Amino acid sequence: MSQQQTAEDLIRGPFRNVMNPNADGGAGSIHDQETATKLGFRGGTVAGSNHMDLFPPLAIEAFGQHWWERGSLSLYFRNATIDREAVSASMRRPARTTDVQADCWVHREDGMLVAEGSIAVGDTGEPSALQRIPLDEIRPNGVRILKDVAPGMPIADLGIIYSTAKQEDRLRVLTEPHAWYEGESPWGGPILTPCGMEHLLYAGPVASMRHLVGSSVGLFGAIELRNINGPLLVDTPYTVGGKVLAVGQSPKTEFFWFETTARNTSGQPIASMRMLLRFMKASSELWNE
Repeated sequence: MSQQQTAEDLIRGPFRNVMNPNADGGAGSIHDQETATKLGFRGGTVAGSNHMDLFPPLAIEAFGQHWWERGSLSLYFRNATIDREAVSASMRRPARTTDVQADCWVHREDGMLVAEGSIAVGDTGEPSALQRIPLDEIRPNGVRILKDVAPGMPIADLGIIYSTAKQEDRLRVLTEPHAWYEGESPWGGPILTPCGMEHLLYAGPVASMRHLVGSSVGLFGAIELRNINGPLLVDTPYTVGGKVLAVGQSPKTEFFWFETTARNTSGQPIASMRMLLRFMKASSELWNE
């Protein structure tokens, strides 16, 4: 685990050159150089979930391994980064190691705010950064891309396994390695990184909804990961499903909020995710008529 640079009231990670591992994902992705620049970005963007992998060393220092069992990380992404731009994760040092929540954020080396939110462990008695957003006030008025997506819509259960091959792919670009990602852990075998958690809780369920949003370009607006009876393990079968929470639009995007939960073969919830998924209006013919 990396050595952390700490101040009295902060826990700070070192600056890391986070890669864009999805750069070769093909045209039509926000991570693709040509697509992203056409939409006004500086280049192919680094998915926000990659920055979440900066936080485990901070969480272990603040809370211990219990964070992997009942901890959360809740981030709203403010500005996109591109391949290998240096970023650092920071959090307020909590007053105790259990049942507590702290502010956290990611900054680029020049000070630009990349993400901000909260990190917590146990029963804090307060909502997370993303849970404080009043989703019940969002209305789907005027949406075009997401006209077939509605609040309360179920996301069908799917059987999903995060394989050793996927874990190996992740470890090749990981800036914060840990022995628990590669071999035995206190919970048995290797555990998923936060970015791996996002992939397991997102990729399959949202792919099943892709036909509802056509070919528009999507990007992550916010992600909350929560260990309920964690952690998630590599090569372990889970059932993942959930529901849409809200649908709306901003001047440049349409978006929906949703939640998914991974359950083990006994039906026990292991981890969950709340996500804001945006779709660029400029990428859709529905907004270019």
